[in-house]
Amino acid sequence: MFPHRNIHKYTWNSPDGKTHKQIDHVLIDRRWQSSVLDVRSCKGVDCDTGHYLLIAKVRERLAVGKQAAQRFDRQRFNLRKLNEPEVKEEYQIEITNRFAALENLNENEDINRTWENIKENILTSVQESLGLYEFKQNNPWFDEECLGLLNQRKRTKMKWIQDPSQSNLDSLNNVRREVSRHFRNRKRAYLRAEIEELETNSRIQNIRDLYRGINDFKKGYPPRCNIIKDEKGDLLADSHRIVDRWRNYFSQLFNVHGVKDVGQTEIHTAETLVSEPCASEVELAIDEVKSHKSPGFDQIPAELIKVGGRKI
Repeated sequence: MFPHRNIHKYTWNSPDGKTHKQIDHVLIDRRWQSSVLDVRSCKGVDCDTGHYLLIAKVRERLAVGKQAAQRFDRQRFNLRKLNEPEVKEEYQIEITNRFAALENLNENEDINRTWENIKENILTSVQESLGLYEFKQNNPWFDEECLGLLNQRKRTKMKWIQDPSQSNLDSLNNVRREVSRHFRNRKRAYLRAEIEELETNSRIQNIRDLYRGINDFKKGYPPRCNIIKDEKGDLLADSHRIVDRWRNYFSQLFNVHGVKDVGQTEIHTAETLVSEPCASEVELAIDEVKSHKSPGFDQIPAELIKVGGRKI
């Protein structure tokens, strides 16, 4: 359908390197047939198989705004380090030193400005002592040694493509077996270590890490999709339009229209006779706050307040 050289039309190569066929194709709905601009095979990509990678160039229209998309991702701190006594003590010392400078502030200063200073000191202290949480890779067992073997297999395959002789074919098969054996052993070792970690968490009653590890095995790799549909069914990819769409949706969902006006009724209220909380009551309320919960708009988890001590 698309004009290409024969080497870009073949999608499968026999093990002996003498037979070439086109057995892989791209399926698309008839209504989107005009959106396909080009289809070809790519021989240079190393997939360790007799099939070549098939590349399709598709034209699609997405509702993307011209403004740069604003990121709403919050920072996620490595709160697991608070279980280490040295790191916990370092965080408390950092908090103490930073809050000592706030004791000389003027009492008449704006309360919002004071809270901004407190929040900034807490976030700065946790970044220096705990750091950010590092998400796991898709394949943690794939290291530099695996990458080197992968590049070696790619070079050997390119050499065989340029000169399809029997010696180059035998060399390619030997490298393929060696690389596959190495990858298989590294993955088995990684899975064995993960299973031992799950057994350890189960033995020491670390239920949170136990179920988290089990979920990682069950769900696999969850792809992220930041695209939603508007009222007409069109796709929205811009973050500002996505936020506006959710705002309008919940506004229509929760706001009840057509309710009759309620007559004005004079309501007398009395001031509650509740004294201001003392320091011990505040400390007790902070200690009862649940851990492992998502932070609010200030991005300060409850664990940082609880571990901070009396200075916070």
